[in-house]
Amino acid sequence: MLPLIEATNTKHKQAERMPFNVRMFRGLLSKNEYLLYLLQQFEVFQAIEKTGLPHASLKRLEKVQEDINELVAQGHATGVVLDSTRGYVEYLRSLSYDQLLPHIYLNYMGIMFGGQMIKKAVPSAGKMYDFDDIQEAVQAIRAVQKDEWAEEVNKGFDFNIEIFDTLEVVCKQRQTV
Repeated sequence: MLPLIEATNTKHKQAERMPFNVRMFRGLLSKNEYLLYLLQQFEVFQAIEKTGLPHASLKRLEKVQEDINELVAQGHATGVVLDSTRGYVEYLRSLSYDQLLPHIYLNYMGIMFGGQMIKKAVPSAGKMYDFDDIQEAVQAIRAVQKDEWAEEVNKGFDFNIEIFDTLEVVCKQRQTV
């Protein structure tokens, strides 16, 4: 059995290369586009955190809400929850805590690592990426991490890839209207 990071590398690279994600990394998202992304993240984190986390330091809902509030206070509209996000949220809600752990690994490690680079490029304070003790948060996930999660993590990547794809489509449609 391959180590988890190797077994999920292909999907990880695919997600990183999604046009919406690339634009976010390069600091090319408008505040409205980023706000739409934050709303999707809020829904995903809400579904996960309702079931539970390995450590309280991982909680993201309040931080994402702070970023949303910052942009809404500037007059930007939140947008809608995308069907692709609804699909992932429904799936997450169907899982037990143990079944949810691979999705915690995927979604929280992503913002702890890649998110630290993205934070510098987003059009908000980027509170979502702020952890009181990032090492403690990483350790909380590493303590439960298993190589057997590869299939489920890859399924989570598929959901995230679909969300990134839908975000890009919606953003392009808004530009042409």
